Amino acid sequence: MSAVMLSDSLQSVVQVQSREDFRYEIIRFAHSLGFDYVSAMTVVDQSAGRSEFISVDNMPERMIETVAQLEPSCRRDPVMQHCKRGALPIIWNQGTYVKHGAPELWEEQAAFGYHNGIALAMHFPEGRHFLMGVDRSSNLPTNSQELTRIVADLQLFAVHAQDAAMRLFVPPSHQLDRPNLTPREVEALQWTMEGKTAWEVGAILGISERTAVLHLQNAMRKLESVNKHQAVLKALRLGLIQ
Repeated sequence: MSAVMLSDSLQSVVQVQSREDFRYEIIRFAHSLGFDYVSAMTVVDQSAGRSEFISVDNMPERMIETVAQLEPSCRRDPVMQHCKRGALPIIWNQGTYVKHGAPELWEEQAAFGYHNGIALAMHFPEGRHFLMGVDRSSNLPTNSQELTRIVADLQLFAVHAQDAAMRLFVPPSHQLDRPNLTPREVEALQWTMEGKTAWEVGAILGISERTAVLHLQNAMRKLESVNKHQAVLKALRLGLIQ
């Protein structure tokens, strides 16, 4: 995907105002990345061990009934189990399911074109989670650089998509409160939004690179963000930076 196309996808998904718009944008992104299918799931943990799942995808209609029948077995799905436990992306294929003793699960989904894919998850405080995956029937690139680029594009898009999903689907009681950032933390985020590195932010503000990193880390913590890109997005949405 070109830088221009990726930038357009990032801006568009952040600005969505409805579930339909959100679905359109994630499908458009997946297709531009070379994948047939996409799924984005927002999870909100509730009391008594219950969780609310809001899933948006373009799963084939004929597959929905099959998935419902397989739901108990999905607890053995190695991709889902990976996403439940960690935040690193997983690149999967038939070998992944064979390795984890669940070849029949791969065969069931492969009948509908789900042969290979990439999935990742983000886990936040107060029991909020976001999972995203892209899938296709054709093999993934064997060139490591090309595959790394695809994973990086997916990770960056997922950061923007989860911000929109949390805004659209998470109840107000679970929404992020407006944090109290220091002027330096706001400045660090503002310049980060402009594409500046920590070293450049330090030079602009007349502080050391280490201090600039500290301001960014503090802002990320207050904004409950997993990286600086997500912190910038949340600061923009909350009106903390322009």
